[in-house]
Amino acid sequence: MTTVYFTQLSSPVGDFLVAGTETELHFTGFSIGHQQRPPKPEWKNDSVPIRYALEPLSAYFDGEAIEFEIPLLLNGTSFQCDVWRALQSVRYGQTASYSEIAAKVGRPAASRAVGAANHANCLPIVIPCHRIIGADGSLTGFGGGLDTKARLLELEGVAGQAELF
Repeated sequence: MTTVYFTQLSSPVGDFLVAGTETELHFTGFSIGHQQRPPKPEWKNDSVPIRYALEPLSAYFDGEAIEFEIPLLLNGTSFQCDVWRALQSVRYGQTASYSEIAAKVGRPAASRAVGAANHANCLPIVIPCHRIIGADGSLTGFGGGLDTKARLLELEGVAGQAELF
């Protein structure tokens, strides 16, 4: 059995769970919001084996424009994985709508399914579901909570969002 290591990284939005093996990141998550991700009992609390993920995540939370190049374990349906890959094309400081992501994955009528795939994302921040907003520019659901989503977008300097908070 492969050992999964974890640590809680300090961030501007509270403790942030980072978990993975020595070779690929499996989970990230917030300590707040309706999708809180606590570590699993069988995981080992050790940050050294997952340093490859901690360094870029720390830089991100320090406000650096990071494009993550971390090996990931994508554990989802074919559609979810397509959506998650499309989310990774939304660069730091940019946003996209659910409908834009739906079109990008070749399913233009699947905005709600894109929302469901976002909800199932086990790697927030690295797979930037916080950058996905409503077609009207509004902030919509986020597992870490809308306040967290707003703070992350502010951290990235997303223009035009301030009036939505």
